[in-house]
Amino acid sequence: MLTYPNLISALRLLLVPVFAILLIQGQDTWALGVLAVSGASDWLDGKLARALDQGSRLGELLDPAADRLFILVTLVVLAVRDVVPLWLVAVIVGRDLLLTVVLAVLVKTQIGPLPVHFVGKAGTFALLYAFPLLLLAQWPGTVGLVAGIVGWAFAWWGVALYWLAAAVYLFQAVRELRRRRDAAATAGGGTS
Repeated sequence: MLTYPNLISALRLLLVPVFAILLIQGQDTWALGVLAVSGASDWLDGKLARALDQGSRLGELLDPAADRLFILVTLVVLAVRDVVPLWLVAVIVGRDLLLTVVLAVLVKTQIGPLPVHFVGKAGTFALLYAFPLLLLAQWPGTVGLVAGIVGWAFAWWGVALYWLAAAVYLFQAVRELRRRRDAAATAGGGTS
């Protein structure tokens, strides 16, 4: 449990409140720095886990938890600051709530969480790039203009990929639940 990748993921989780406070206080440059460190640590923990063969179930849970928390906190604070519209918060948080319910059903039926799909990782990646760019879009001049255009492009791609990943996860969940039901019916002597 005390592996380098897990410690890095735990540190990333600890950076979430630091990031939120900086963002709320309007210290955007420092907040962007924390976000950059978080992004680098997200890459580093995965790289170390593979290189050192230190992958773990805890790491599989910590890494996406840190990503989701950063996305949620960033979204809420950016919405409070009127940087992003509330509909964007609703679309992203709604997807996560839906998958939380699906996960609860899977855990209750002892299937457990399904593996993370590449599309979901790509959606998370796009959103984690979109938010700092949308924050930079508040700056005057060319930097703000370019950051806004690129940030919204990442946001739209991120939302699309996020929901596509949700559809893939729902399909996998239904397939696993049907497989479990069919196995139970077969074991119980039932016929289909």
